[in-house]
Amino acid sequence: MSLLRKIRATGRVAEPAPPRPAAPGPDRAVELGGSVQVRHVDAGSCNGCEVEIASAFGPVYDAERYGARLVASPRHADVLLVTGPVTRNMEVALRRTFEAVPEPRLVVACGDCALNGGVFAGAYGVVGPVSDVVAVDVEVPGCPPAPEVIVAALRGLTGR
Repeated sequence: MSLLRKIRATGRVAEPAPPRPAAPGPDRAVELGGSVQVRHVDAGSCNGCEVEIASAFGPVYDAERYGARLVASPRHADVLLVTGPVTRNMEVALRRTFEAVPEPRLVVACGDCALNGGVFAGAYGVVGPVSDVVAVDVEVPGCPPAPEVIVAALRGLTGR
């Protein structure tokens, strides 16, 4: 259904809240206190996931209403949202960014490429999925994942 039809049918612009997923596993569970500051890192993606992340934080899906906010510095972040397979040029940068995020910190691998390399798996310039470089706490599958799936994963971190 198009956005205009939804507005006419429901009178609302925003999408309904997506279902809340489970929190990270017990071995890496972290209480973030209701809101999270998210630093997005593109480790070598095709930018499909970035378009969906922009939609997730845009006015329709509005991830900020659930306490997730994009920040520009890893020093201000609680969560790294990593997209794409990790390329050779981004391996060290991703590790340094991860180390710059203060404890407690979580890593969200967003998209199939971040989870298993996707269509880029085995390419000469690709190190591998995000889990080969840093520990992953939350996985968001999809190529690219829908904005509501991204928002649902972030809601699992904020507890909202």
